[in-house]
Amino acid sequence: MSSLFSPVSAAATAHIRRWVLDAFPRNQNGVEYDTPLGDPGWFGPGSVTWRIHSEFPGMLAGGLCALMLQLLHPRALAGVYDHSNFREDLVGRLRRTTSFVAGTSYAPAAEAEKLIAKVRRIHAQVVGTLPDGRAYAADDPQLLTWVHVTEAFGFLEGCRRYCREVPAAIADRYYDEYRRVAEALGARDVPASEAQVREYFQAQQAQLSMDARSREVLEVLSDVRLPVPLPGVSRDVFLASGAALLPEWAVQLLGRSRGQQLQSVVAARVLRSVAPLFRIALNDGISTRACKRVGQDPAVLAAWPALA
Repeated sequence: MSSLFSPVSAAATAHIRRWVLDAFPRNQNGVEYDTPLGDPGWFGPGSVTWRIHSEFPGMLAGGLCALMLQLLHPRALAGVYDHSNFREDLVGRLRRTTSFVAGTSYAPAAEAEKLIAKVRRIHAQVVGTLPDGRAYAADDPQLLTWVHVTEAFGFLEGCRRYCREVPAAIADRYYDEYRRVAEALGARDVPASEAQVREYFQAQQAQLSMDARSREVLEVLSDVRLPVPLPGVSRDVFLASGAALLPEWAVQLLGRSRGQQLQSVVAARVLRSVAPLFRIALNDGISTRACKRVGQDPAVLAAWPALA
C-alpha cells in the first residue's frame, strides 16, 4: 500500500506547491530573510508566532475569515473601500497583506521595522468621511486594534481547525506575542489572551453592521480568481473554510444561509484532510529560511515551545 501511496502523495504535493507559488510568488517584496545570521527578528524560533504562521492552510483560511470580519466594521472598511483598487486587484491586496505578515513574523528586526514604517506612512494618508458624516483614519488606534484582532483570531483558529491542536495556554501566548505588530503600527489596548479577545469582540458588536458597502466587498471577495488551476474550486474551498472559522455572531451578521454553512462544513473537512500535504509541499518556505538564519533545525516548529 505504501508503494501506491508514495507516488500519489508526491503528485499531490507537487500540485499543491505549484498552486501556492502561483498564487503567492516568493521574493516579490524585496525583504531579506537570510541575513544577518543569528538575527531572530521580532519573535524568533522559541515563539508560538513562528509556529502558527508556518501553517499555510490555516493562515490563508484565517486571513479570509479576518477579511469577512473586517468588512463588518464601517470605519475599518472605509479605508479599503475609498482608497484602494480592491475591485480590480483584490489578489494583489491579498499578496501584499501576506507579504507584510510574513515579513513582520520572520524577517530580521531591521526588515520588520522597515515594513512597519512603510505601512505607517501609507496609513497616514488614508482619511475620509463615511456617508453618515463620521470621519475615519487608517491610523486610528481603535481601527488598528480591530484589524489586528480579526487577523490574529483568524490565524489562530485556522491553525487550530485545520493544522494542529492549540492548547489554551499556547493560544494566550500567541495573542500576547503577536500584539507587538499591532502596537508598532499604533494600536492600543490590544487583547493579550483568548478571554480578552472574546470580551473585545463582545464589546465591538454594537458598532458592527452589514451594509451596502460590506455586501459589495463580500461579493468581490466571493468572485476572486487566484491565478491557479481550478481557480473557482480553490477559491470556494478556502473561502468556505475561512467562513467556518467565524464566530456565530458574525455568521448571523453576514447573513450566511444554511446552504453556505453546510458548504463550510464540507470545505473544512477537505482542508483539514489535505493540510499535512501543504506542510510537505512547502518545506523550504520563509519559516524554514528564518530557522536556518538563526541556526535552528526547522523541525523545531513542529512542536509547541515549553511555557514557563
